[in-house]
Amino acid sequence: MIVESPHKSKTISAFLGSGYKVVSSKGHIMDLATTGKFGLGVDVDHDFLPTYVPISGKKKLINELKKEVKNADFVYLATDPDREGEAISWHLKEALDIKEENYNRITFNEITKNVVENALKNPRKIDDDLVKSQETRRILDRIIGFRLSKLMQSKTGGKSAGRVQSVALKLIVDRERAILAFKPKEYWTISADFKDFKADLEKYNNKKIEISTLEEAENIINSLNKDFLIDKVESKKTTRNSKPIFKTTTLQQLAFSKLNFPSSKTMRIAQKLYEGVELGSESVGLITYMRTDSERVSNEFVIETKDFIEKNYGKEYVGQVKVSKKKENVQDAHEGIRPTSILRTPESIKKYLTSDEYKLYDLIYRRALASIMAGAGLLNTTAILLNNNYTFKATGSVLEFPGYLKVYSSFEEQKDTILPDLSQYKDGVITSKEITKEQHFTKPEPRYTEGSLIKEMESLGIGRPSTYAPIIQTLKDRAYVSMEDKKFVPTEIGIETTDKLAEFFSDIVNVKYTAKMESDLDLIAEGEKNNIAVLKDFYNTFEPMVENAFKNMAKKEAEKTGEECPMCHSPLVKRRGKYGEFIACSNYPNCKYIKKEAKEEINIMPCPKCDGMIVEKKTKRGKIFYGCNHYPKCDFASWDKPVKLCPKCEGIMVEKKDEVVCQSCGFKES
Repeated sequence: MIVESPHKSKTISAFLGSGYKVVSSKGHIMDLATTGKFGLGVDVDHDFLPTYVPISGKKKLINELKKEVKNADFVYLATDPDREGEAISWHLKEALDIKEENYNRITFNEITKNVVENALKNPRKIDDDLVKSQETRRILDRIIGFRLSKLMQSKTGGKSAGRVQSVALKLIVDRERAILAFKPKEYWTISADFKDFKADLEKYNNKKIEISTLEEAENIINSLNKDFLIDKVESKKTTRNSKPIFKTTTLQQLAFSKLNFPSSKTMRIAQKLYEGVELGSESVGLITYMRTDSERVSNEFVIETKDFIEKNYGKEYVGQVKVSKKKENVQDAHEGIRPTSILRTPESIKKYLTSDEYKLYDLIYRRALASIMAGAGLLNTTAILLNNNYTFKATGSVLEFPGYLKVYSSFEEQKDTILPDLSQYKDGVITSKEITKEQHFTKPEPRYTEGSLIKEMESLGIGRPSTYAPIIQTLKDRAYVSMEDKKFVPTEIGIETTDKLAEFFSDIVNVKYTAKMESDLDLIAEGEKNNIAVLKDFYNTFEPMVENAFKNMAKKEAEKTGEECPMCHSPLVKRRGKYGEFIACSNYPNCKYIKKEAKEEINIMPCPKCDGMIVEKKTKRGKIFYGCNHYPKCDFASWDKPVKLCPKCEGIMVEKKDEVVCQSCGFKES
């Protein structure tokens, strides 16, 4: 059996007998070559025929897997249950020369003994339509990525562009511009404060009121008296239902808002929980597959969970499964994200998990449990008060039955607001302590956070659950955005790149076109659309735009520093490279002078090998290390920051995580 992850292979091996050997491909083994026209690895003139080559460093692994296949009687391809996993299985079959009669494809949504054994009883062959859909996506991303990235690098300060990446960046840039163009509008609110509650002004002569100036607010207050007539008090029982179990996007959003986890961290931890965790003597997958658009729940899990709820909380807490209305562009191939067993409570396995693993598992577990519990029962009370034709409203809400909030209150608050019994007041009149006014200004829509950007991209139908985290990371890595208060702010390069793409590629780099492409990929996966026709339609529109942009897009002039090159006397200019900004000669490539960064060295401590000082340094790739300032005469170097000499052996004590440890004798500073 071949799976993607070594950790997953270890978990599954524990379920199967000695007749099976479970090995790992360690993810993709093949990718598009970088040969041919434009280095695309795709023959655009002959039905977009792709050329695949082993991924760098994977040749040895492929040869090892070939030997395993040769020694096996039969091969099960058990990669992840999505298009990407289907493509990996197809590449494995082709690269390892597996004959059609000697393999089966199996999938499972969770890595538990029963589910894996059941998958072996229900094998199938590779789904060619799913493979074509993934291959089409890869070819589209390669063509757009390579052609636009080369364009951006030659004409602007940008490093790359992408099919979904550039649309996500445009959302951030457009939001920033809307914020800068926004003109705040003044408005005022008026409230009446009573002994135990507060009422807000809502209407005048039964029409909604808007107060725009201080003068208007003061005139209203001057026309009011302190006595209010209690016009109406209504109490109504309502039910607040729980939300469905998580799909990828809702998990990323809530983990960001409640746990402060970036989307990349959420997916990394979820992957570990899915692939398996050592629970004492056994290794078991704790959650179902974490890349999904679906909120569907298996009947087996529902039955188990309802029984658990009744036994632990009472029959009145048992509810119905919550599922949102299915939207377009939703892949419903498997379930939503839930624990593999409701009996595996977070508390019972806490000692086996890291702090972050526990937090995410607890969130997933409680959301799944809550989704099958009864709604919370609320008593909502509304009081209408009158004063000189002005209508004030006070509201209260009291939790009468906790329902699902019994287990989910830490992620969804319910604050009781109690209104007093207003029937006690004589003649239905209540006197206020004070009537106050407050000035406000309208605010623009806020900058995107990771959570709100993912929500927006999902609602617009661009990208897929598995793509959001890497897209966000790319925007950060390319310096197209910076972060302020956990919100995205486009950089100058990000804005410039967006503007150039909008000028020359407005028909393709936009939300509508990108969402349509996602829909086409779905139709290819369902066998309802021809992948070659989709690629031809795209390329025949896209390539003329690229050629026009290379010809007509103005090249950004490099910023001059006001200095002369010491080698050829040409002006020095600022340039951007793989590791950030640097200063070089404008006469490149005729002159290859690069100005060395002048950085003041801070002495950390005396060098233990000579009479020099240890200072902070950087490798060519920008990684920080610590070395002697007498290099190359002295070769002392350390990845960990030296602090002082060890009092026991006079070795070097370095900072490691939250402690100071001697490199020589292991002595730890208390």
